[in-house]
Amino acid sequence: MKAFKSFLLLLLILVIGVSIYIAVQPNSYEVTRTRTIKAPPSVIYNNVIDFKNWESWSSWVESNPEIVMTLGETTKGVGGSYNWNEDGDEGYMTTTAANPDTSITQEMQFATYPKSDVNWDFKSNTDGSTDVTWTISGDNLPFGFKMWAAFSGGMEAVIGPEYERSLELLDSAIQADMKVYTITVEGVTQHSGGYYLYNTASCKFSDFEKNMTTMLPKVGAYAIAHNVTMAGPPFILYHKWDEENDTVMFSTCVPTNSRIITDEAEILTGNLESFRAVKTVLRGNYDNLKEAWDTTMAYISTNNLEMIESGSMLETYITDPMNEPNPAKWITEIYVEVK
Repeated sequence: MKAFKSFLLLLLILVIGVSIYIAVQPNSYEVTRTRTIKAPPSVIYNNVIDFKNWESWSSWVESNPEIVMTLGETTKGVGGSYNWNEDGDEGYMTTTAANPDTSITQEMQFATYPKSDVNWDFKSNTDGSTDVTWTISGDNLPFGFKMWAAFSGGMEAVIGPEYERSLELLDSAIQADMKVYTITVEGVTQHSGGYYLYNTASCKFSDFEKNMTTMLPKVGAYAIAHNVTMAGPPFILYHKWDEENDTVMFSTCVPTNSRIITDEAEILTGNLESFRAVKTVLRGNYDNLKEAWDTTMAYISTNNLEMIESGSMLETYITDPMNEPNPAKWITEIYVEVK
C-alpha cells in the first residue's frame, strides 16, 4: 500500500512537471522555408495561387496517398479554397489576400487546432530565378495544441521537413511544366506576305541567338520611335542556312502596313509577295525550334512537296516572352515556301 501511494505521488509529480513544462512553452510559433527555383516569379505564383495544383506537389499527399482532397467552388485567387481529410482528421485552407507575382496570404485550420496564418513570398533574382519563401505561424495557442506540439517534437520538426519536401516537389513540377511543348504541322497554306522593316546579318550558327536578340529589338525600337504601326508579330527571314559551312544569313523583321522610307542605313524596307507554304506551329520553348524545323522538312519530303530554291523561310514569334514568362505557352509559327 505504501509503495502504491509512493507510485501515485511520483505520477502526480510527473503530471504536474509535464503540465508546467507544456504551460511554459511559447504561445506562438513560426516555421519558414525558402527554396530558389529557376523560373520567373509569375510562373511559380500562377501555380501556387490555384489550389487545384497543390495535390501534385504536396509532401503530405506523397507520403499518404489516401488523403482525400476536395476543391472549393473557387480554387484560384482570393476566396479560393480546398479541404482535406487525413485518416478522419479534417482541415481546410483558404486564400485571403494576394499580390500578383509577389505574395499570397492564406488561412489554415487542421482538426480542432487553432487557425494558422500561411504566407508565400516570391522574390526575383537577377539570374532569372526566384526565391520562394513559405511561412506558417500561429499565436494564442491553447494548452492542448502546445501539448501536441511538445510531444511531436515541436512545430519545426513537424512542419519544417514537409515544407522542404513540398518546395522540392513544387520546383520539379514547375520545371516539368515549362518544358512541355508540342509541334503541329498544319499543312499547306497561303502566307499573306506584306511590307516589313528589317536588318540583315550573316554569322556562325553559334552566334545566331546573340545576334538575333540584339538586332530584332533595334528594328522594333525604330518602328516605335518613328510611329510606325506594326502589322503583326516580328519574324526571322532566313536567306541562307548552310550547316556544312556553319553559316546562316538572316533578317530580323517587323511587319508594317505600308512601305516605309527609312532614314537609317541599317534599317531597310522589304516586301514579301504572298506565297504558298507549309506551316508548322511550335507551342513551347525556343529550344525546340530545331525539332520543329526538322519536322517541317520531314513533312515536305514525305508529302512529295518541293521547296522553292531561294524561297521564303520564316520563323514568326506570335508570343512576346516579356508578356508571357512561361516558355510552355510561347507560340512560334514556321513557314517554308513550296511550289
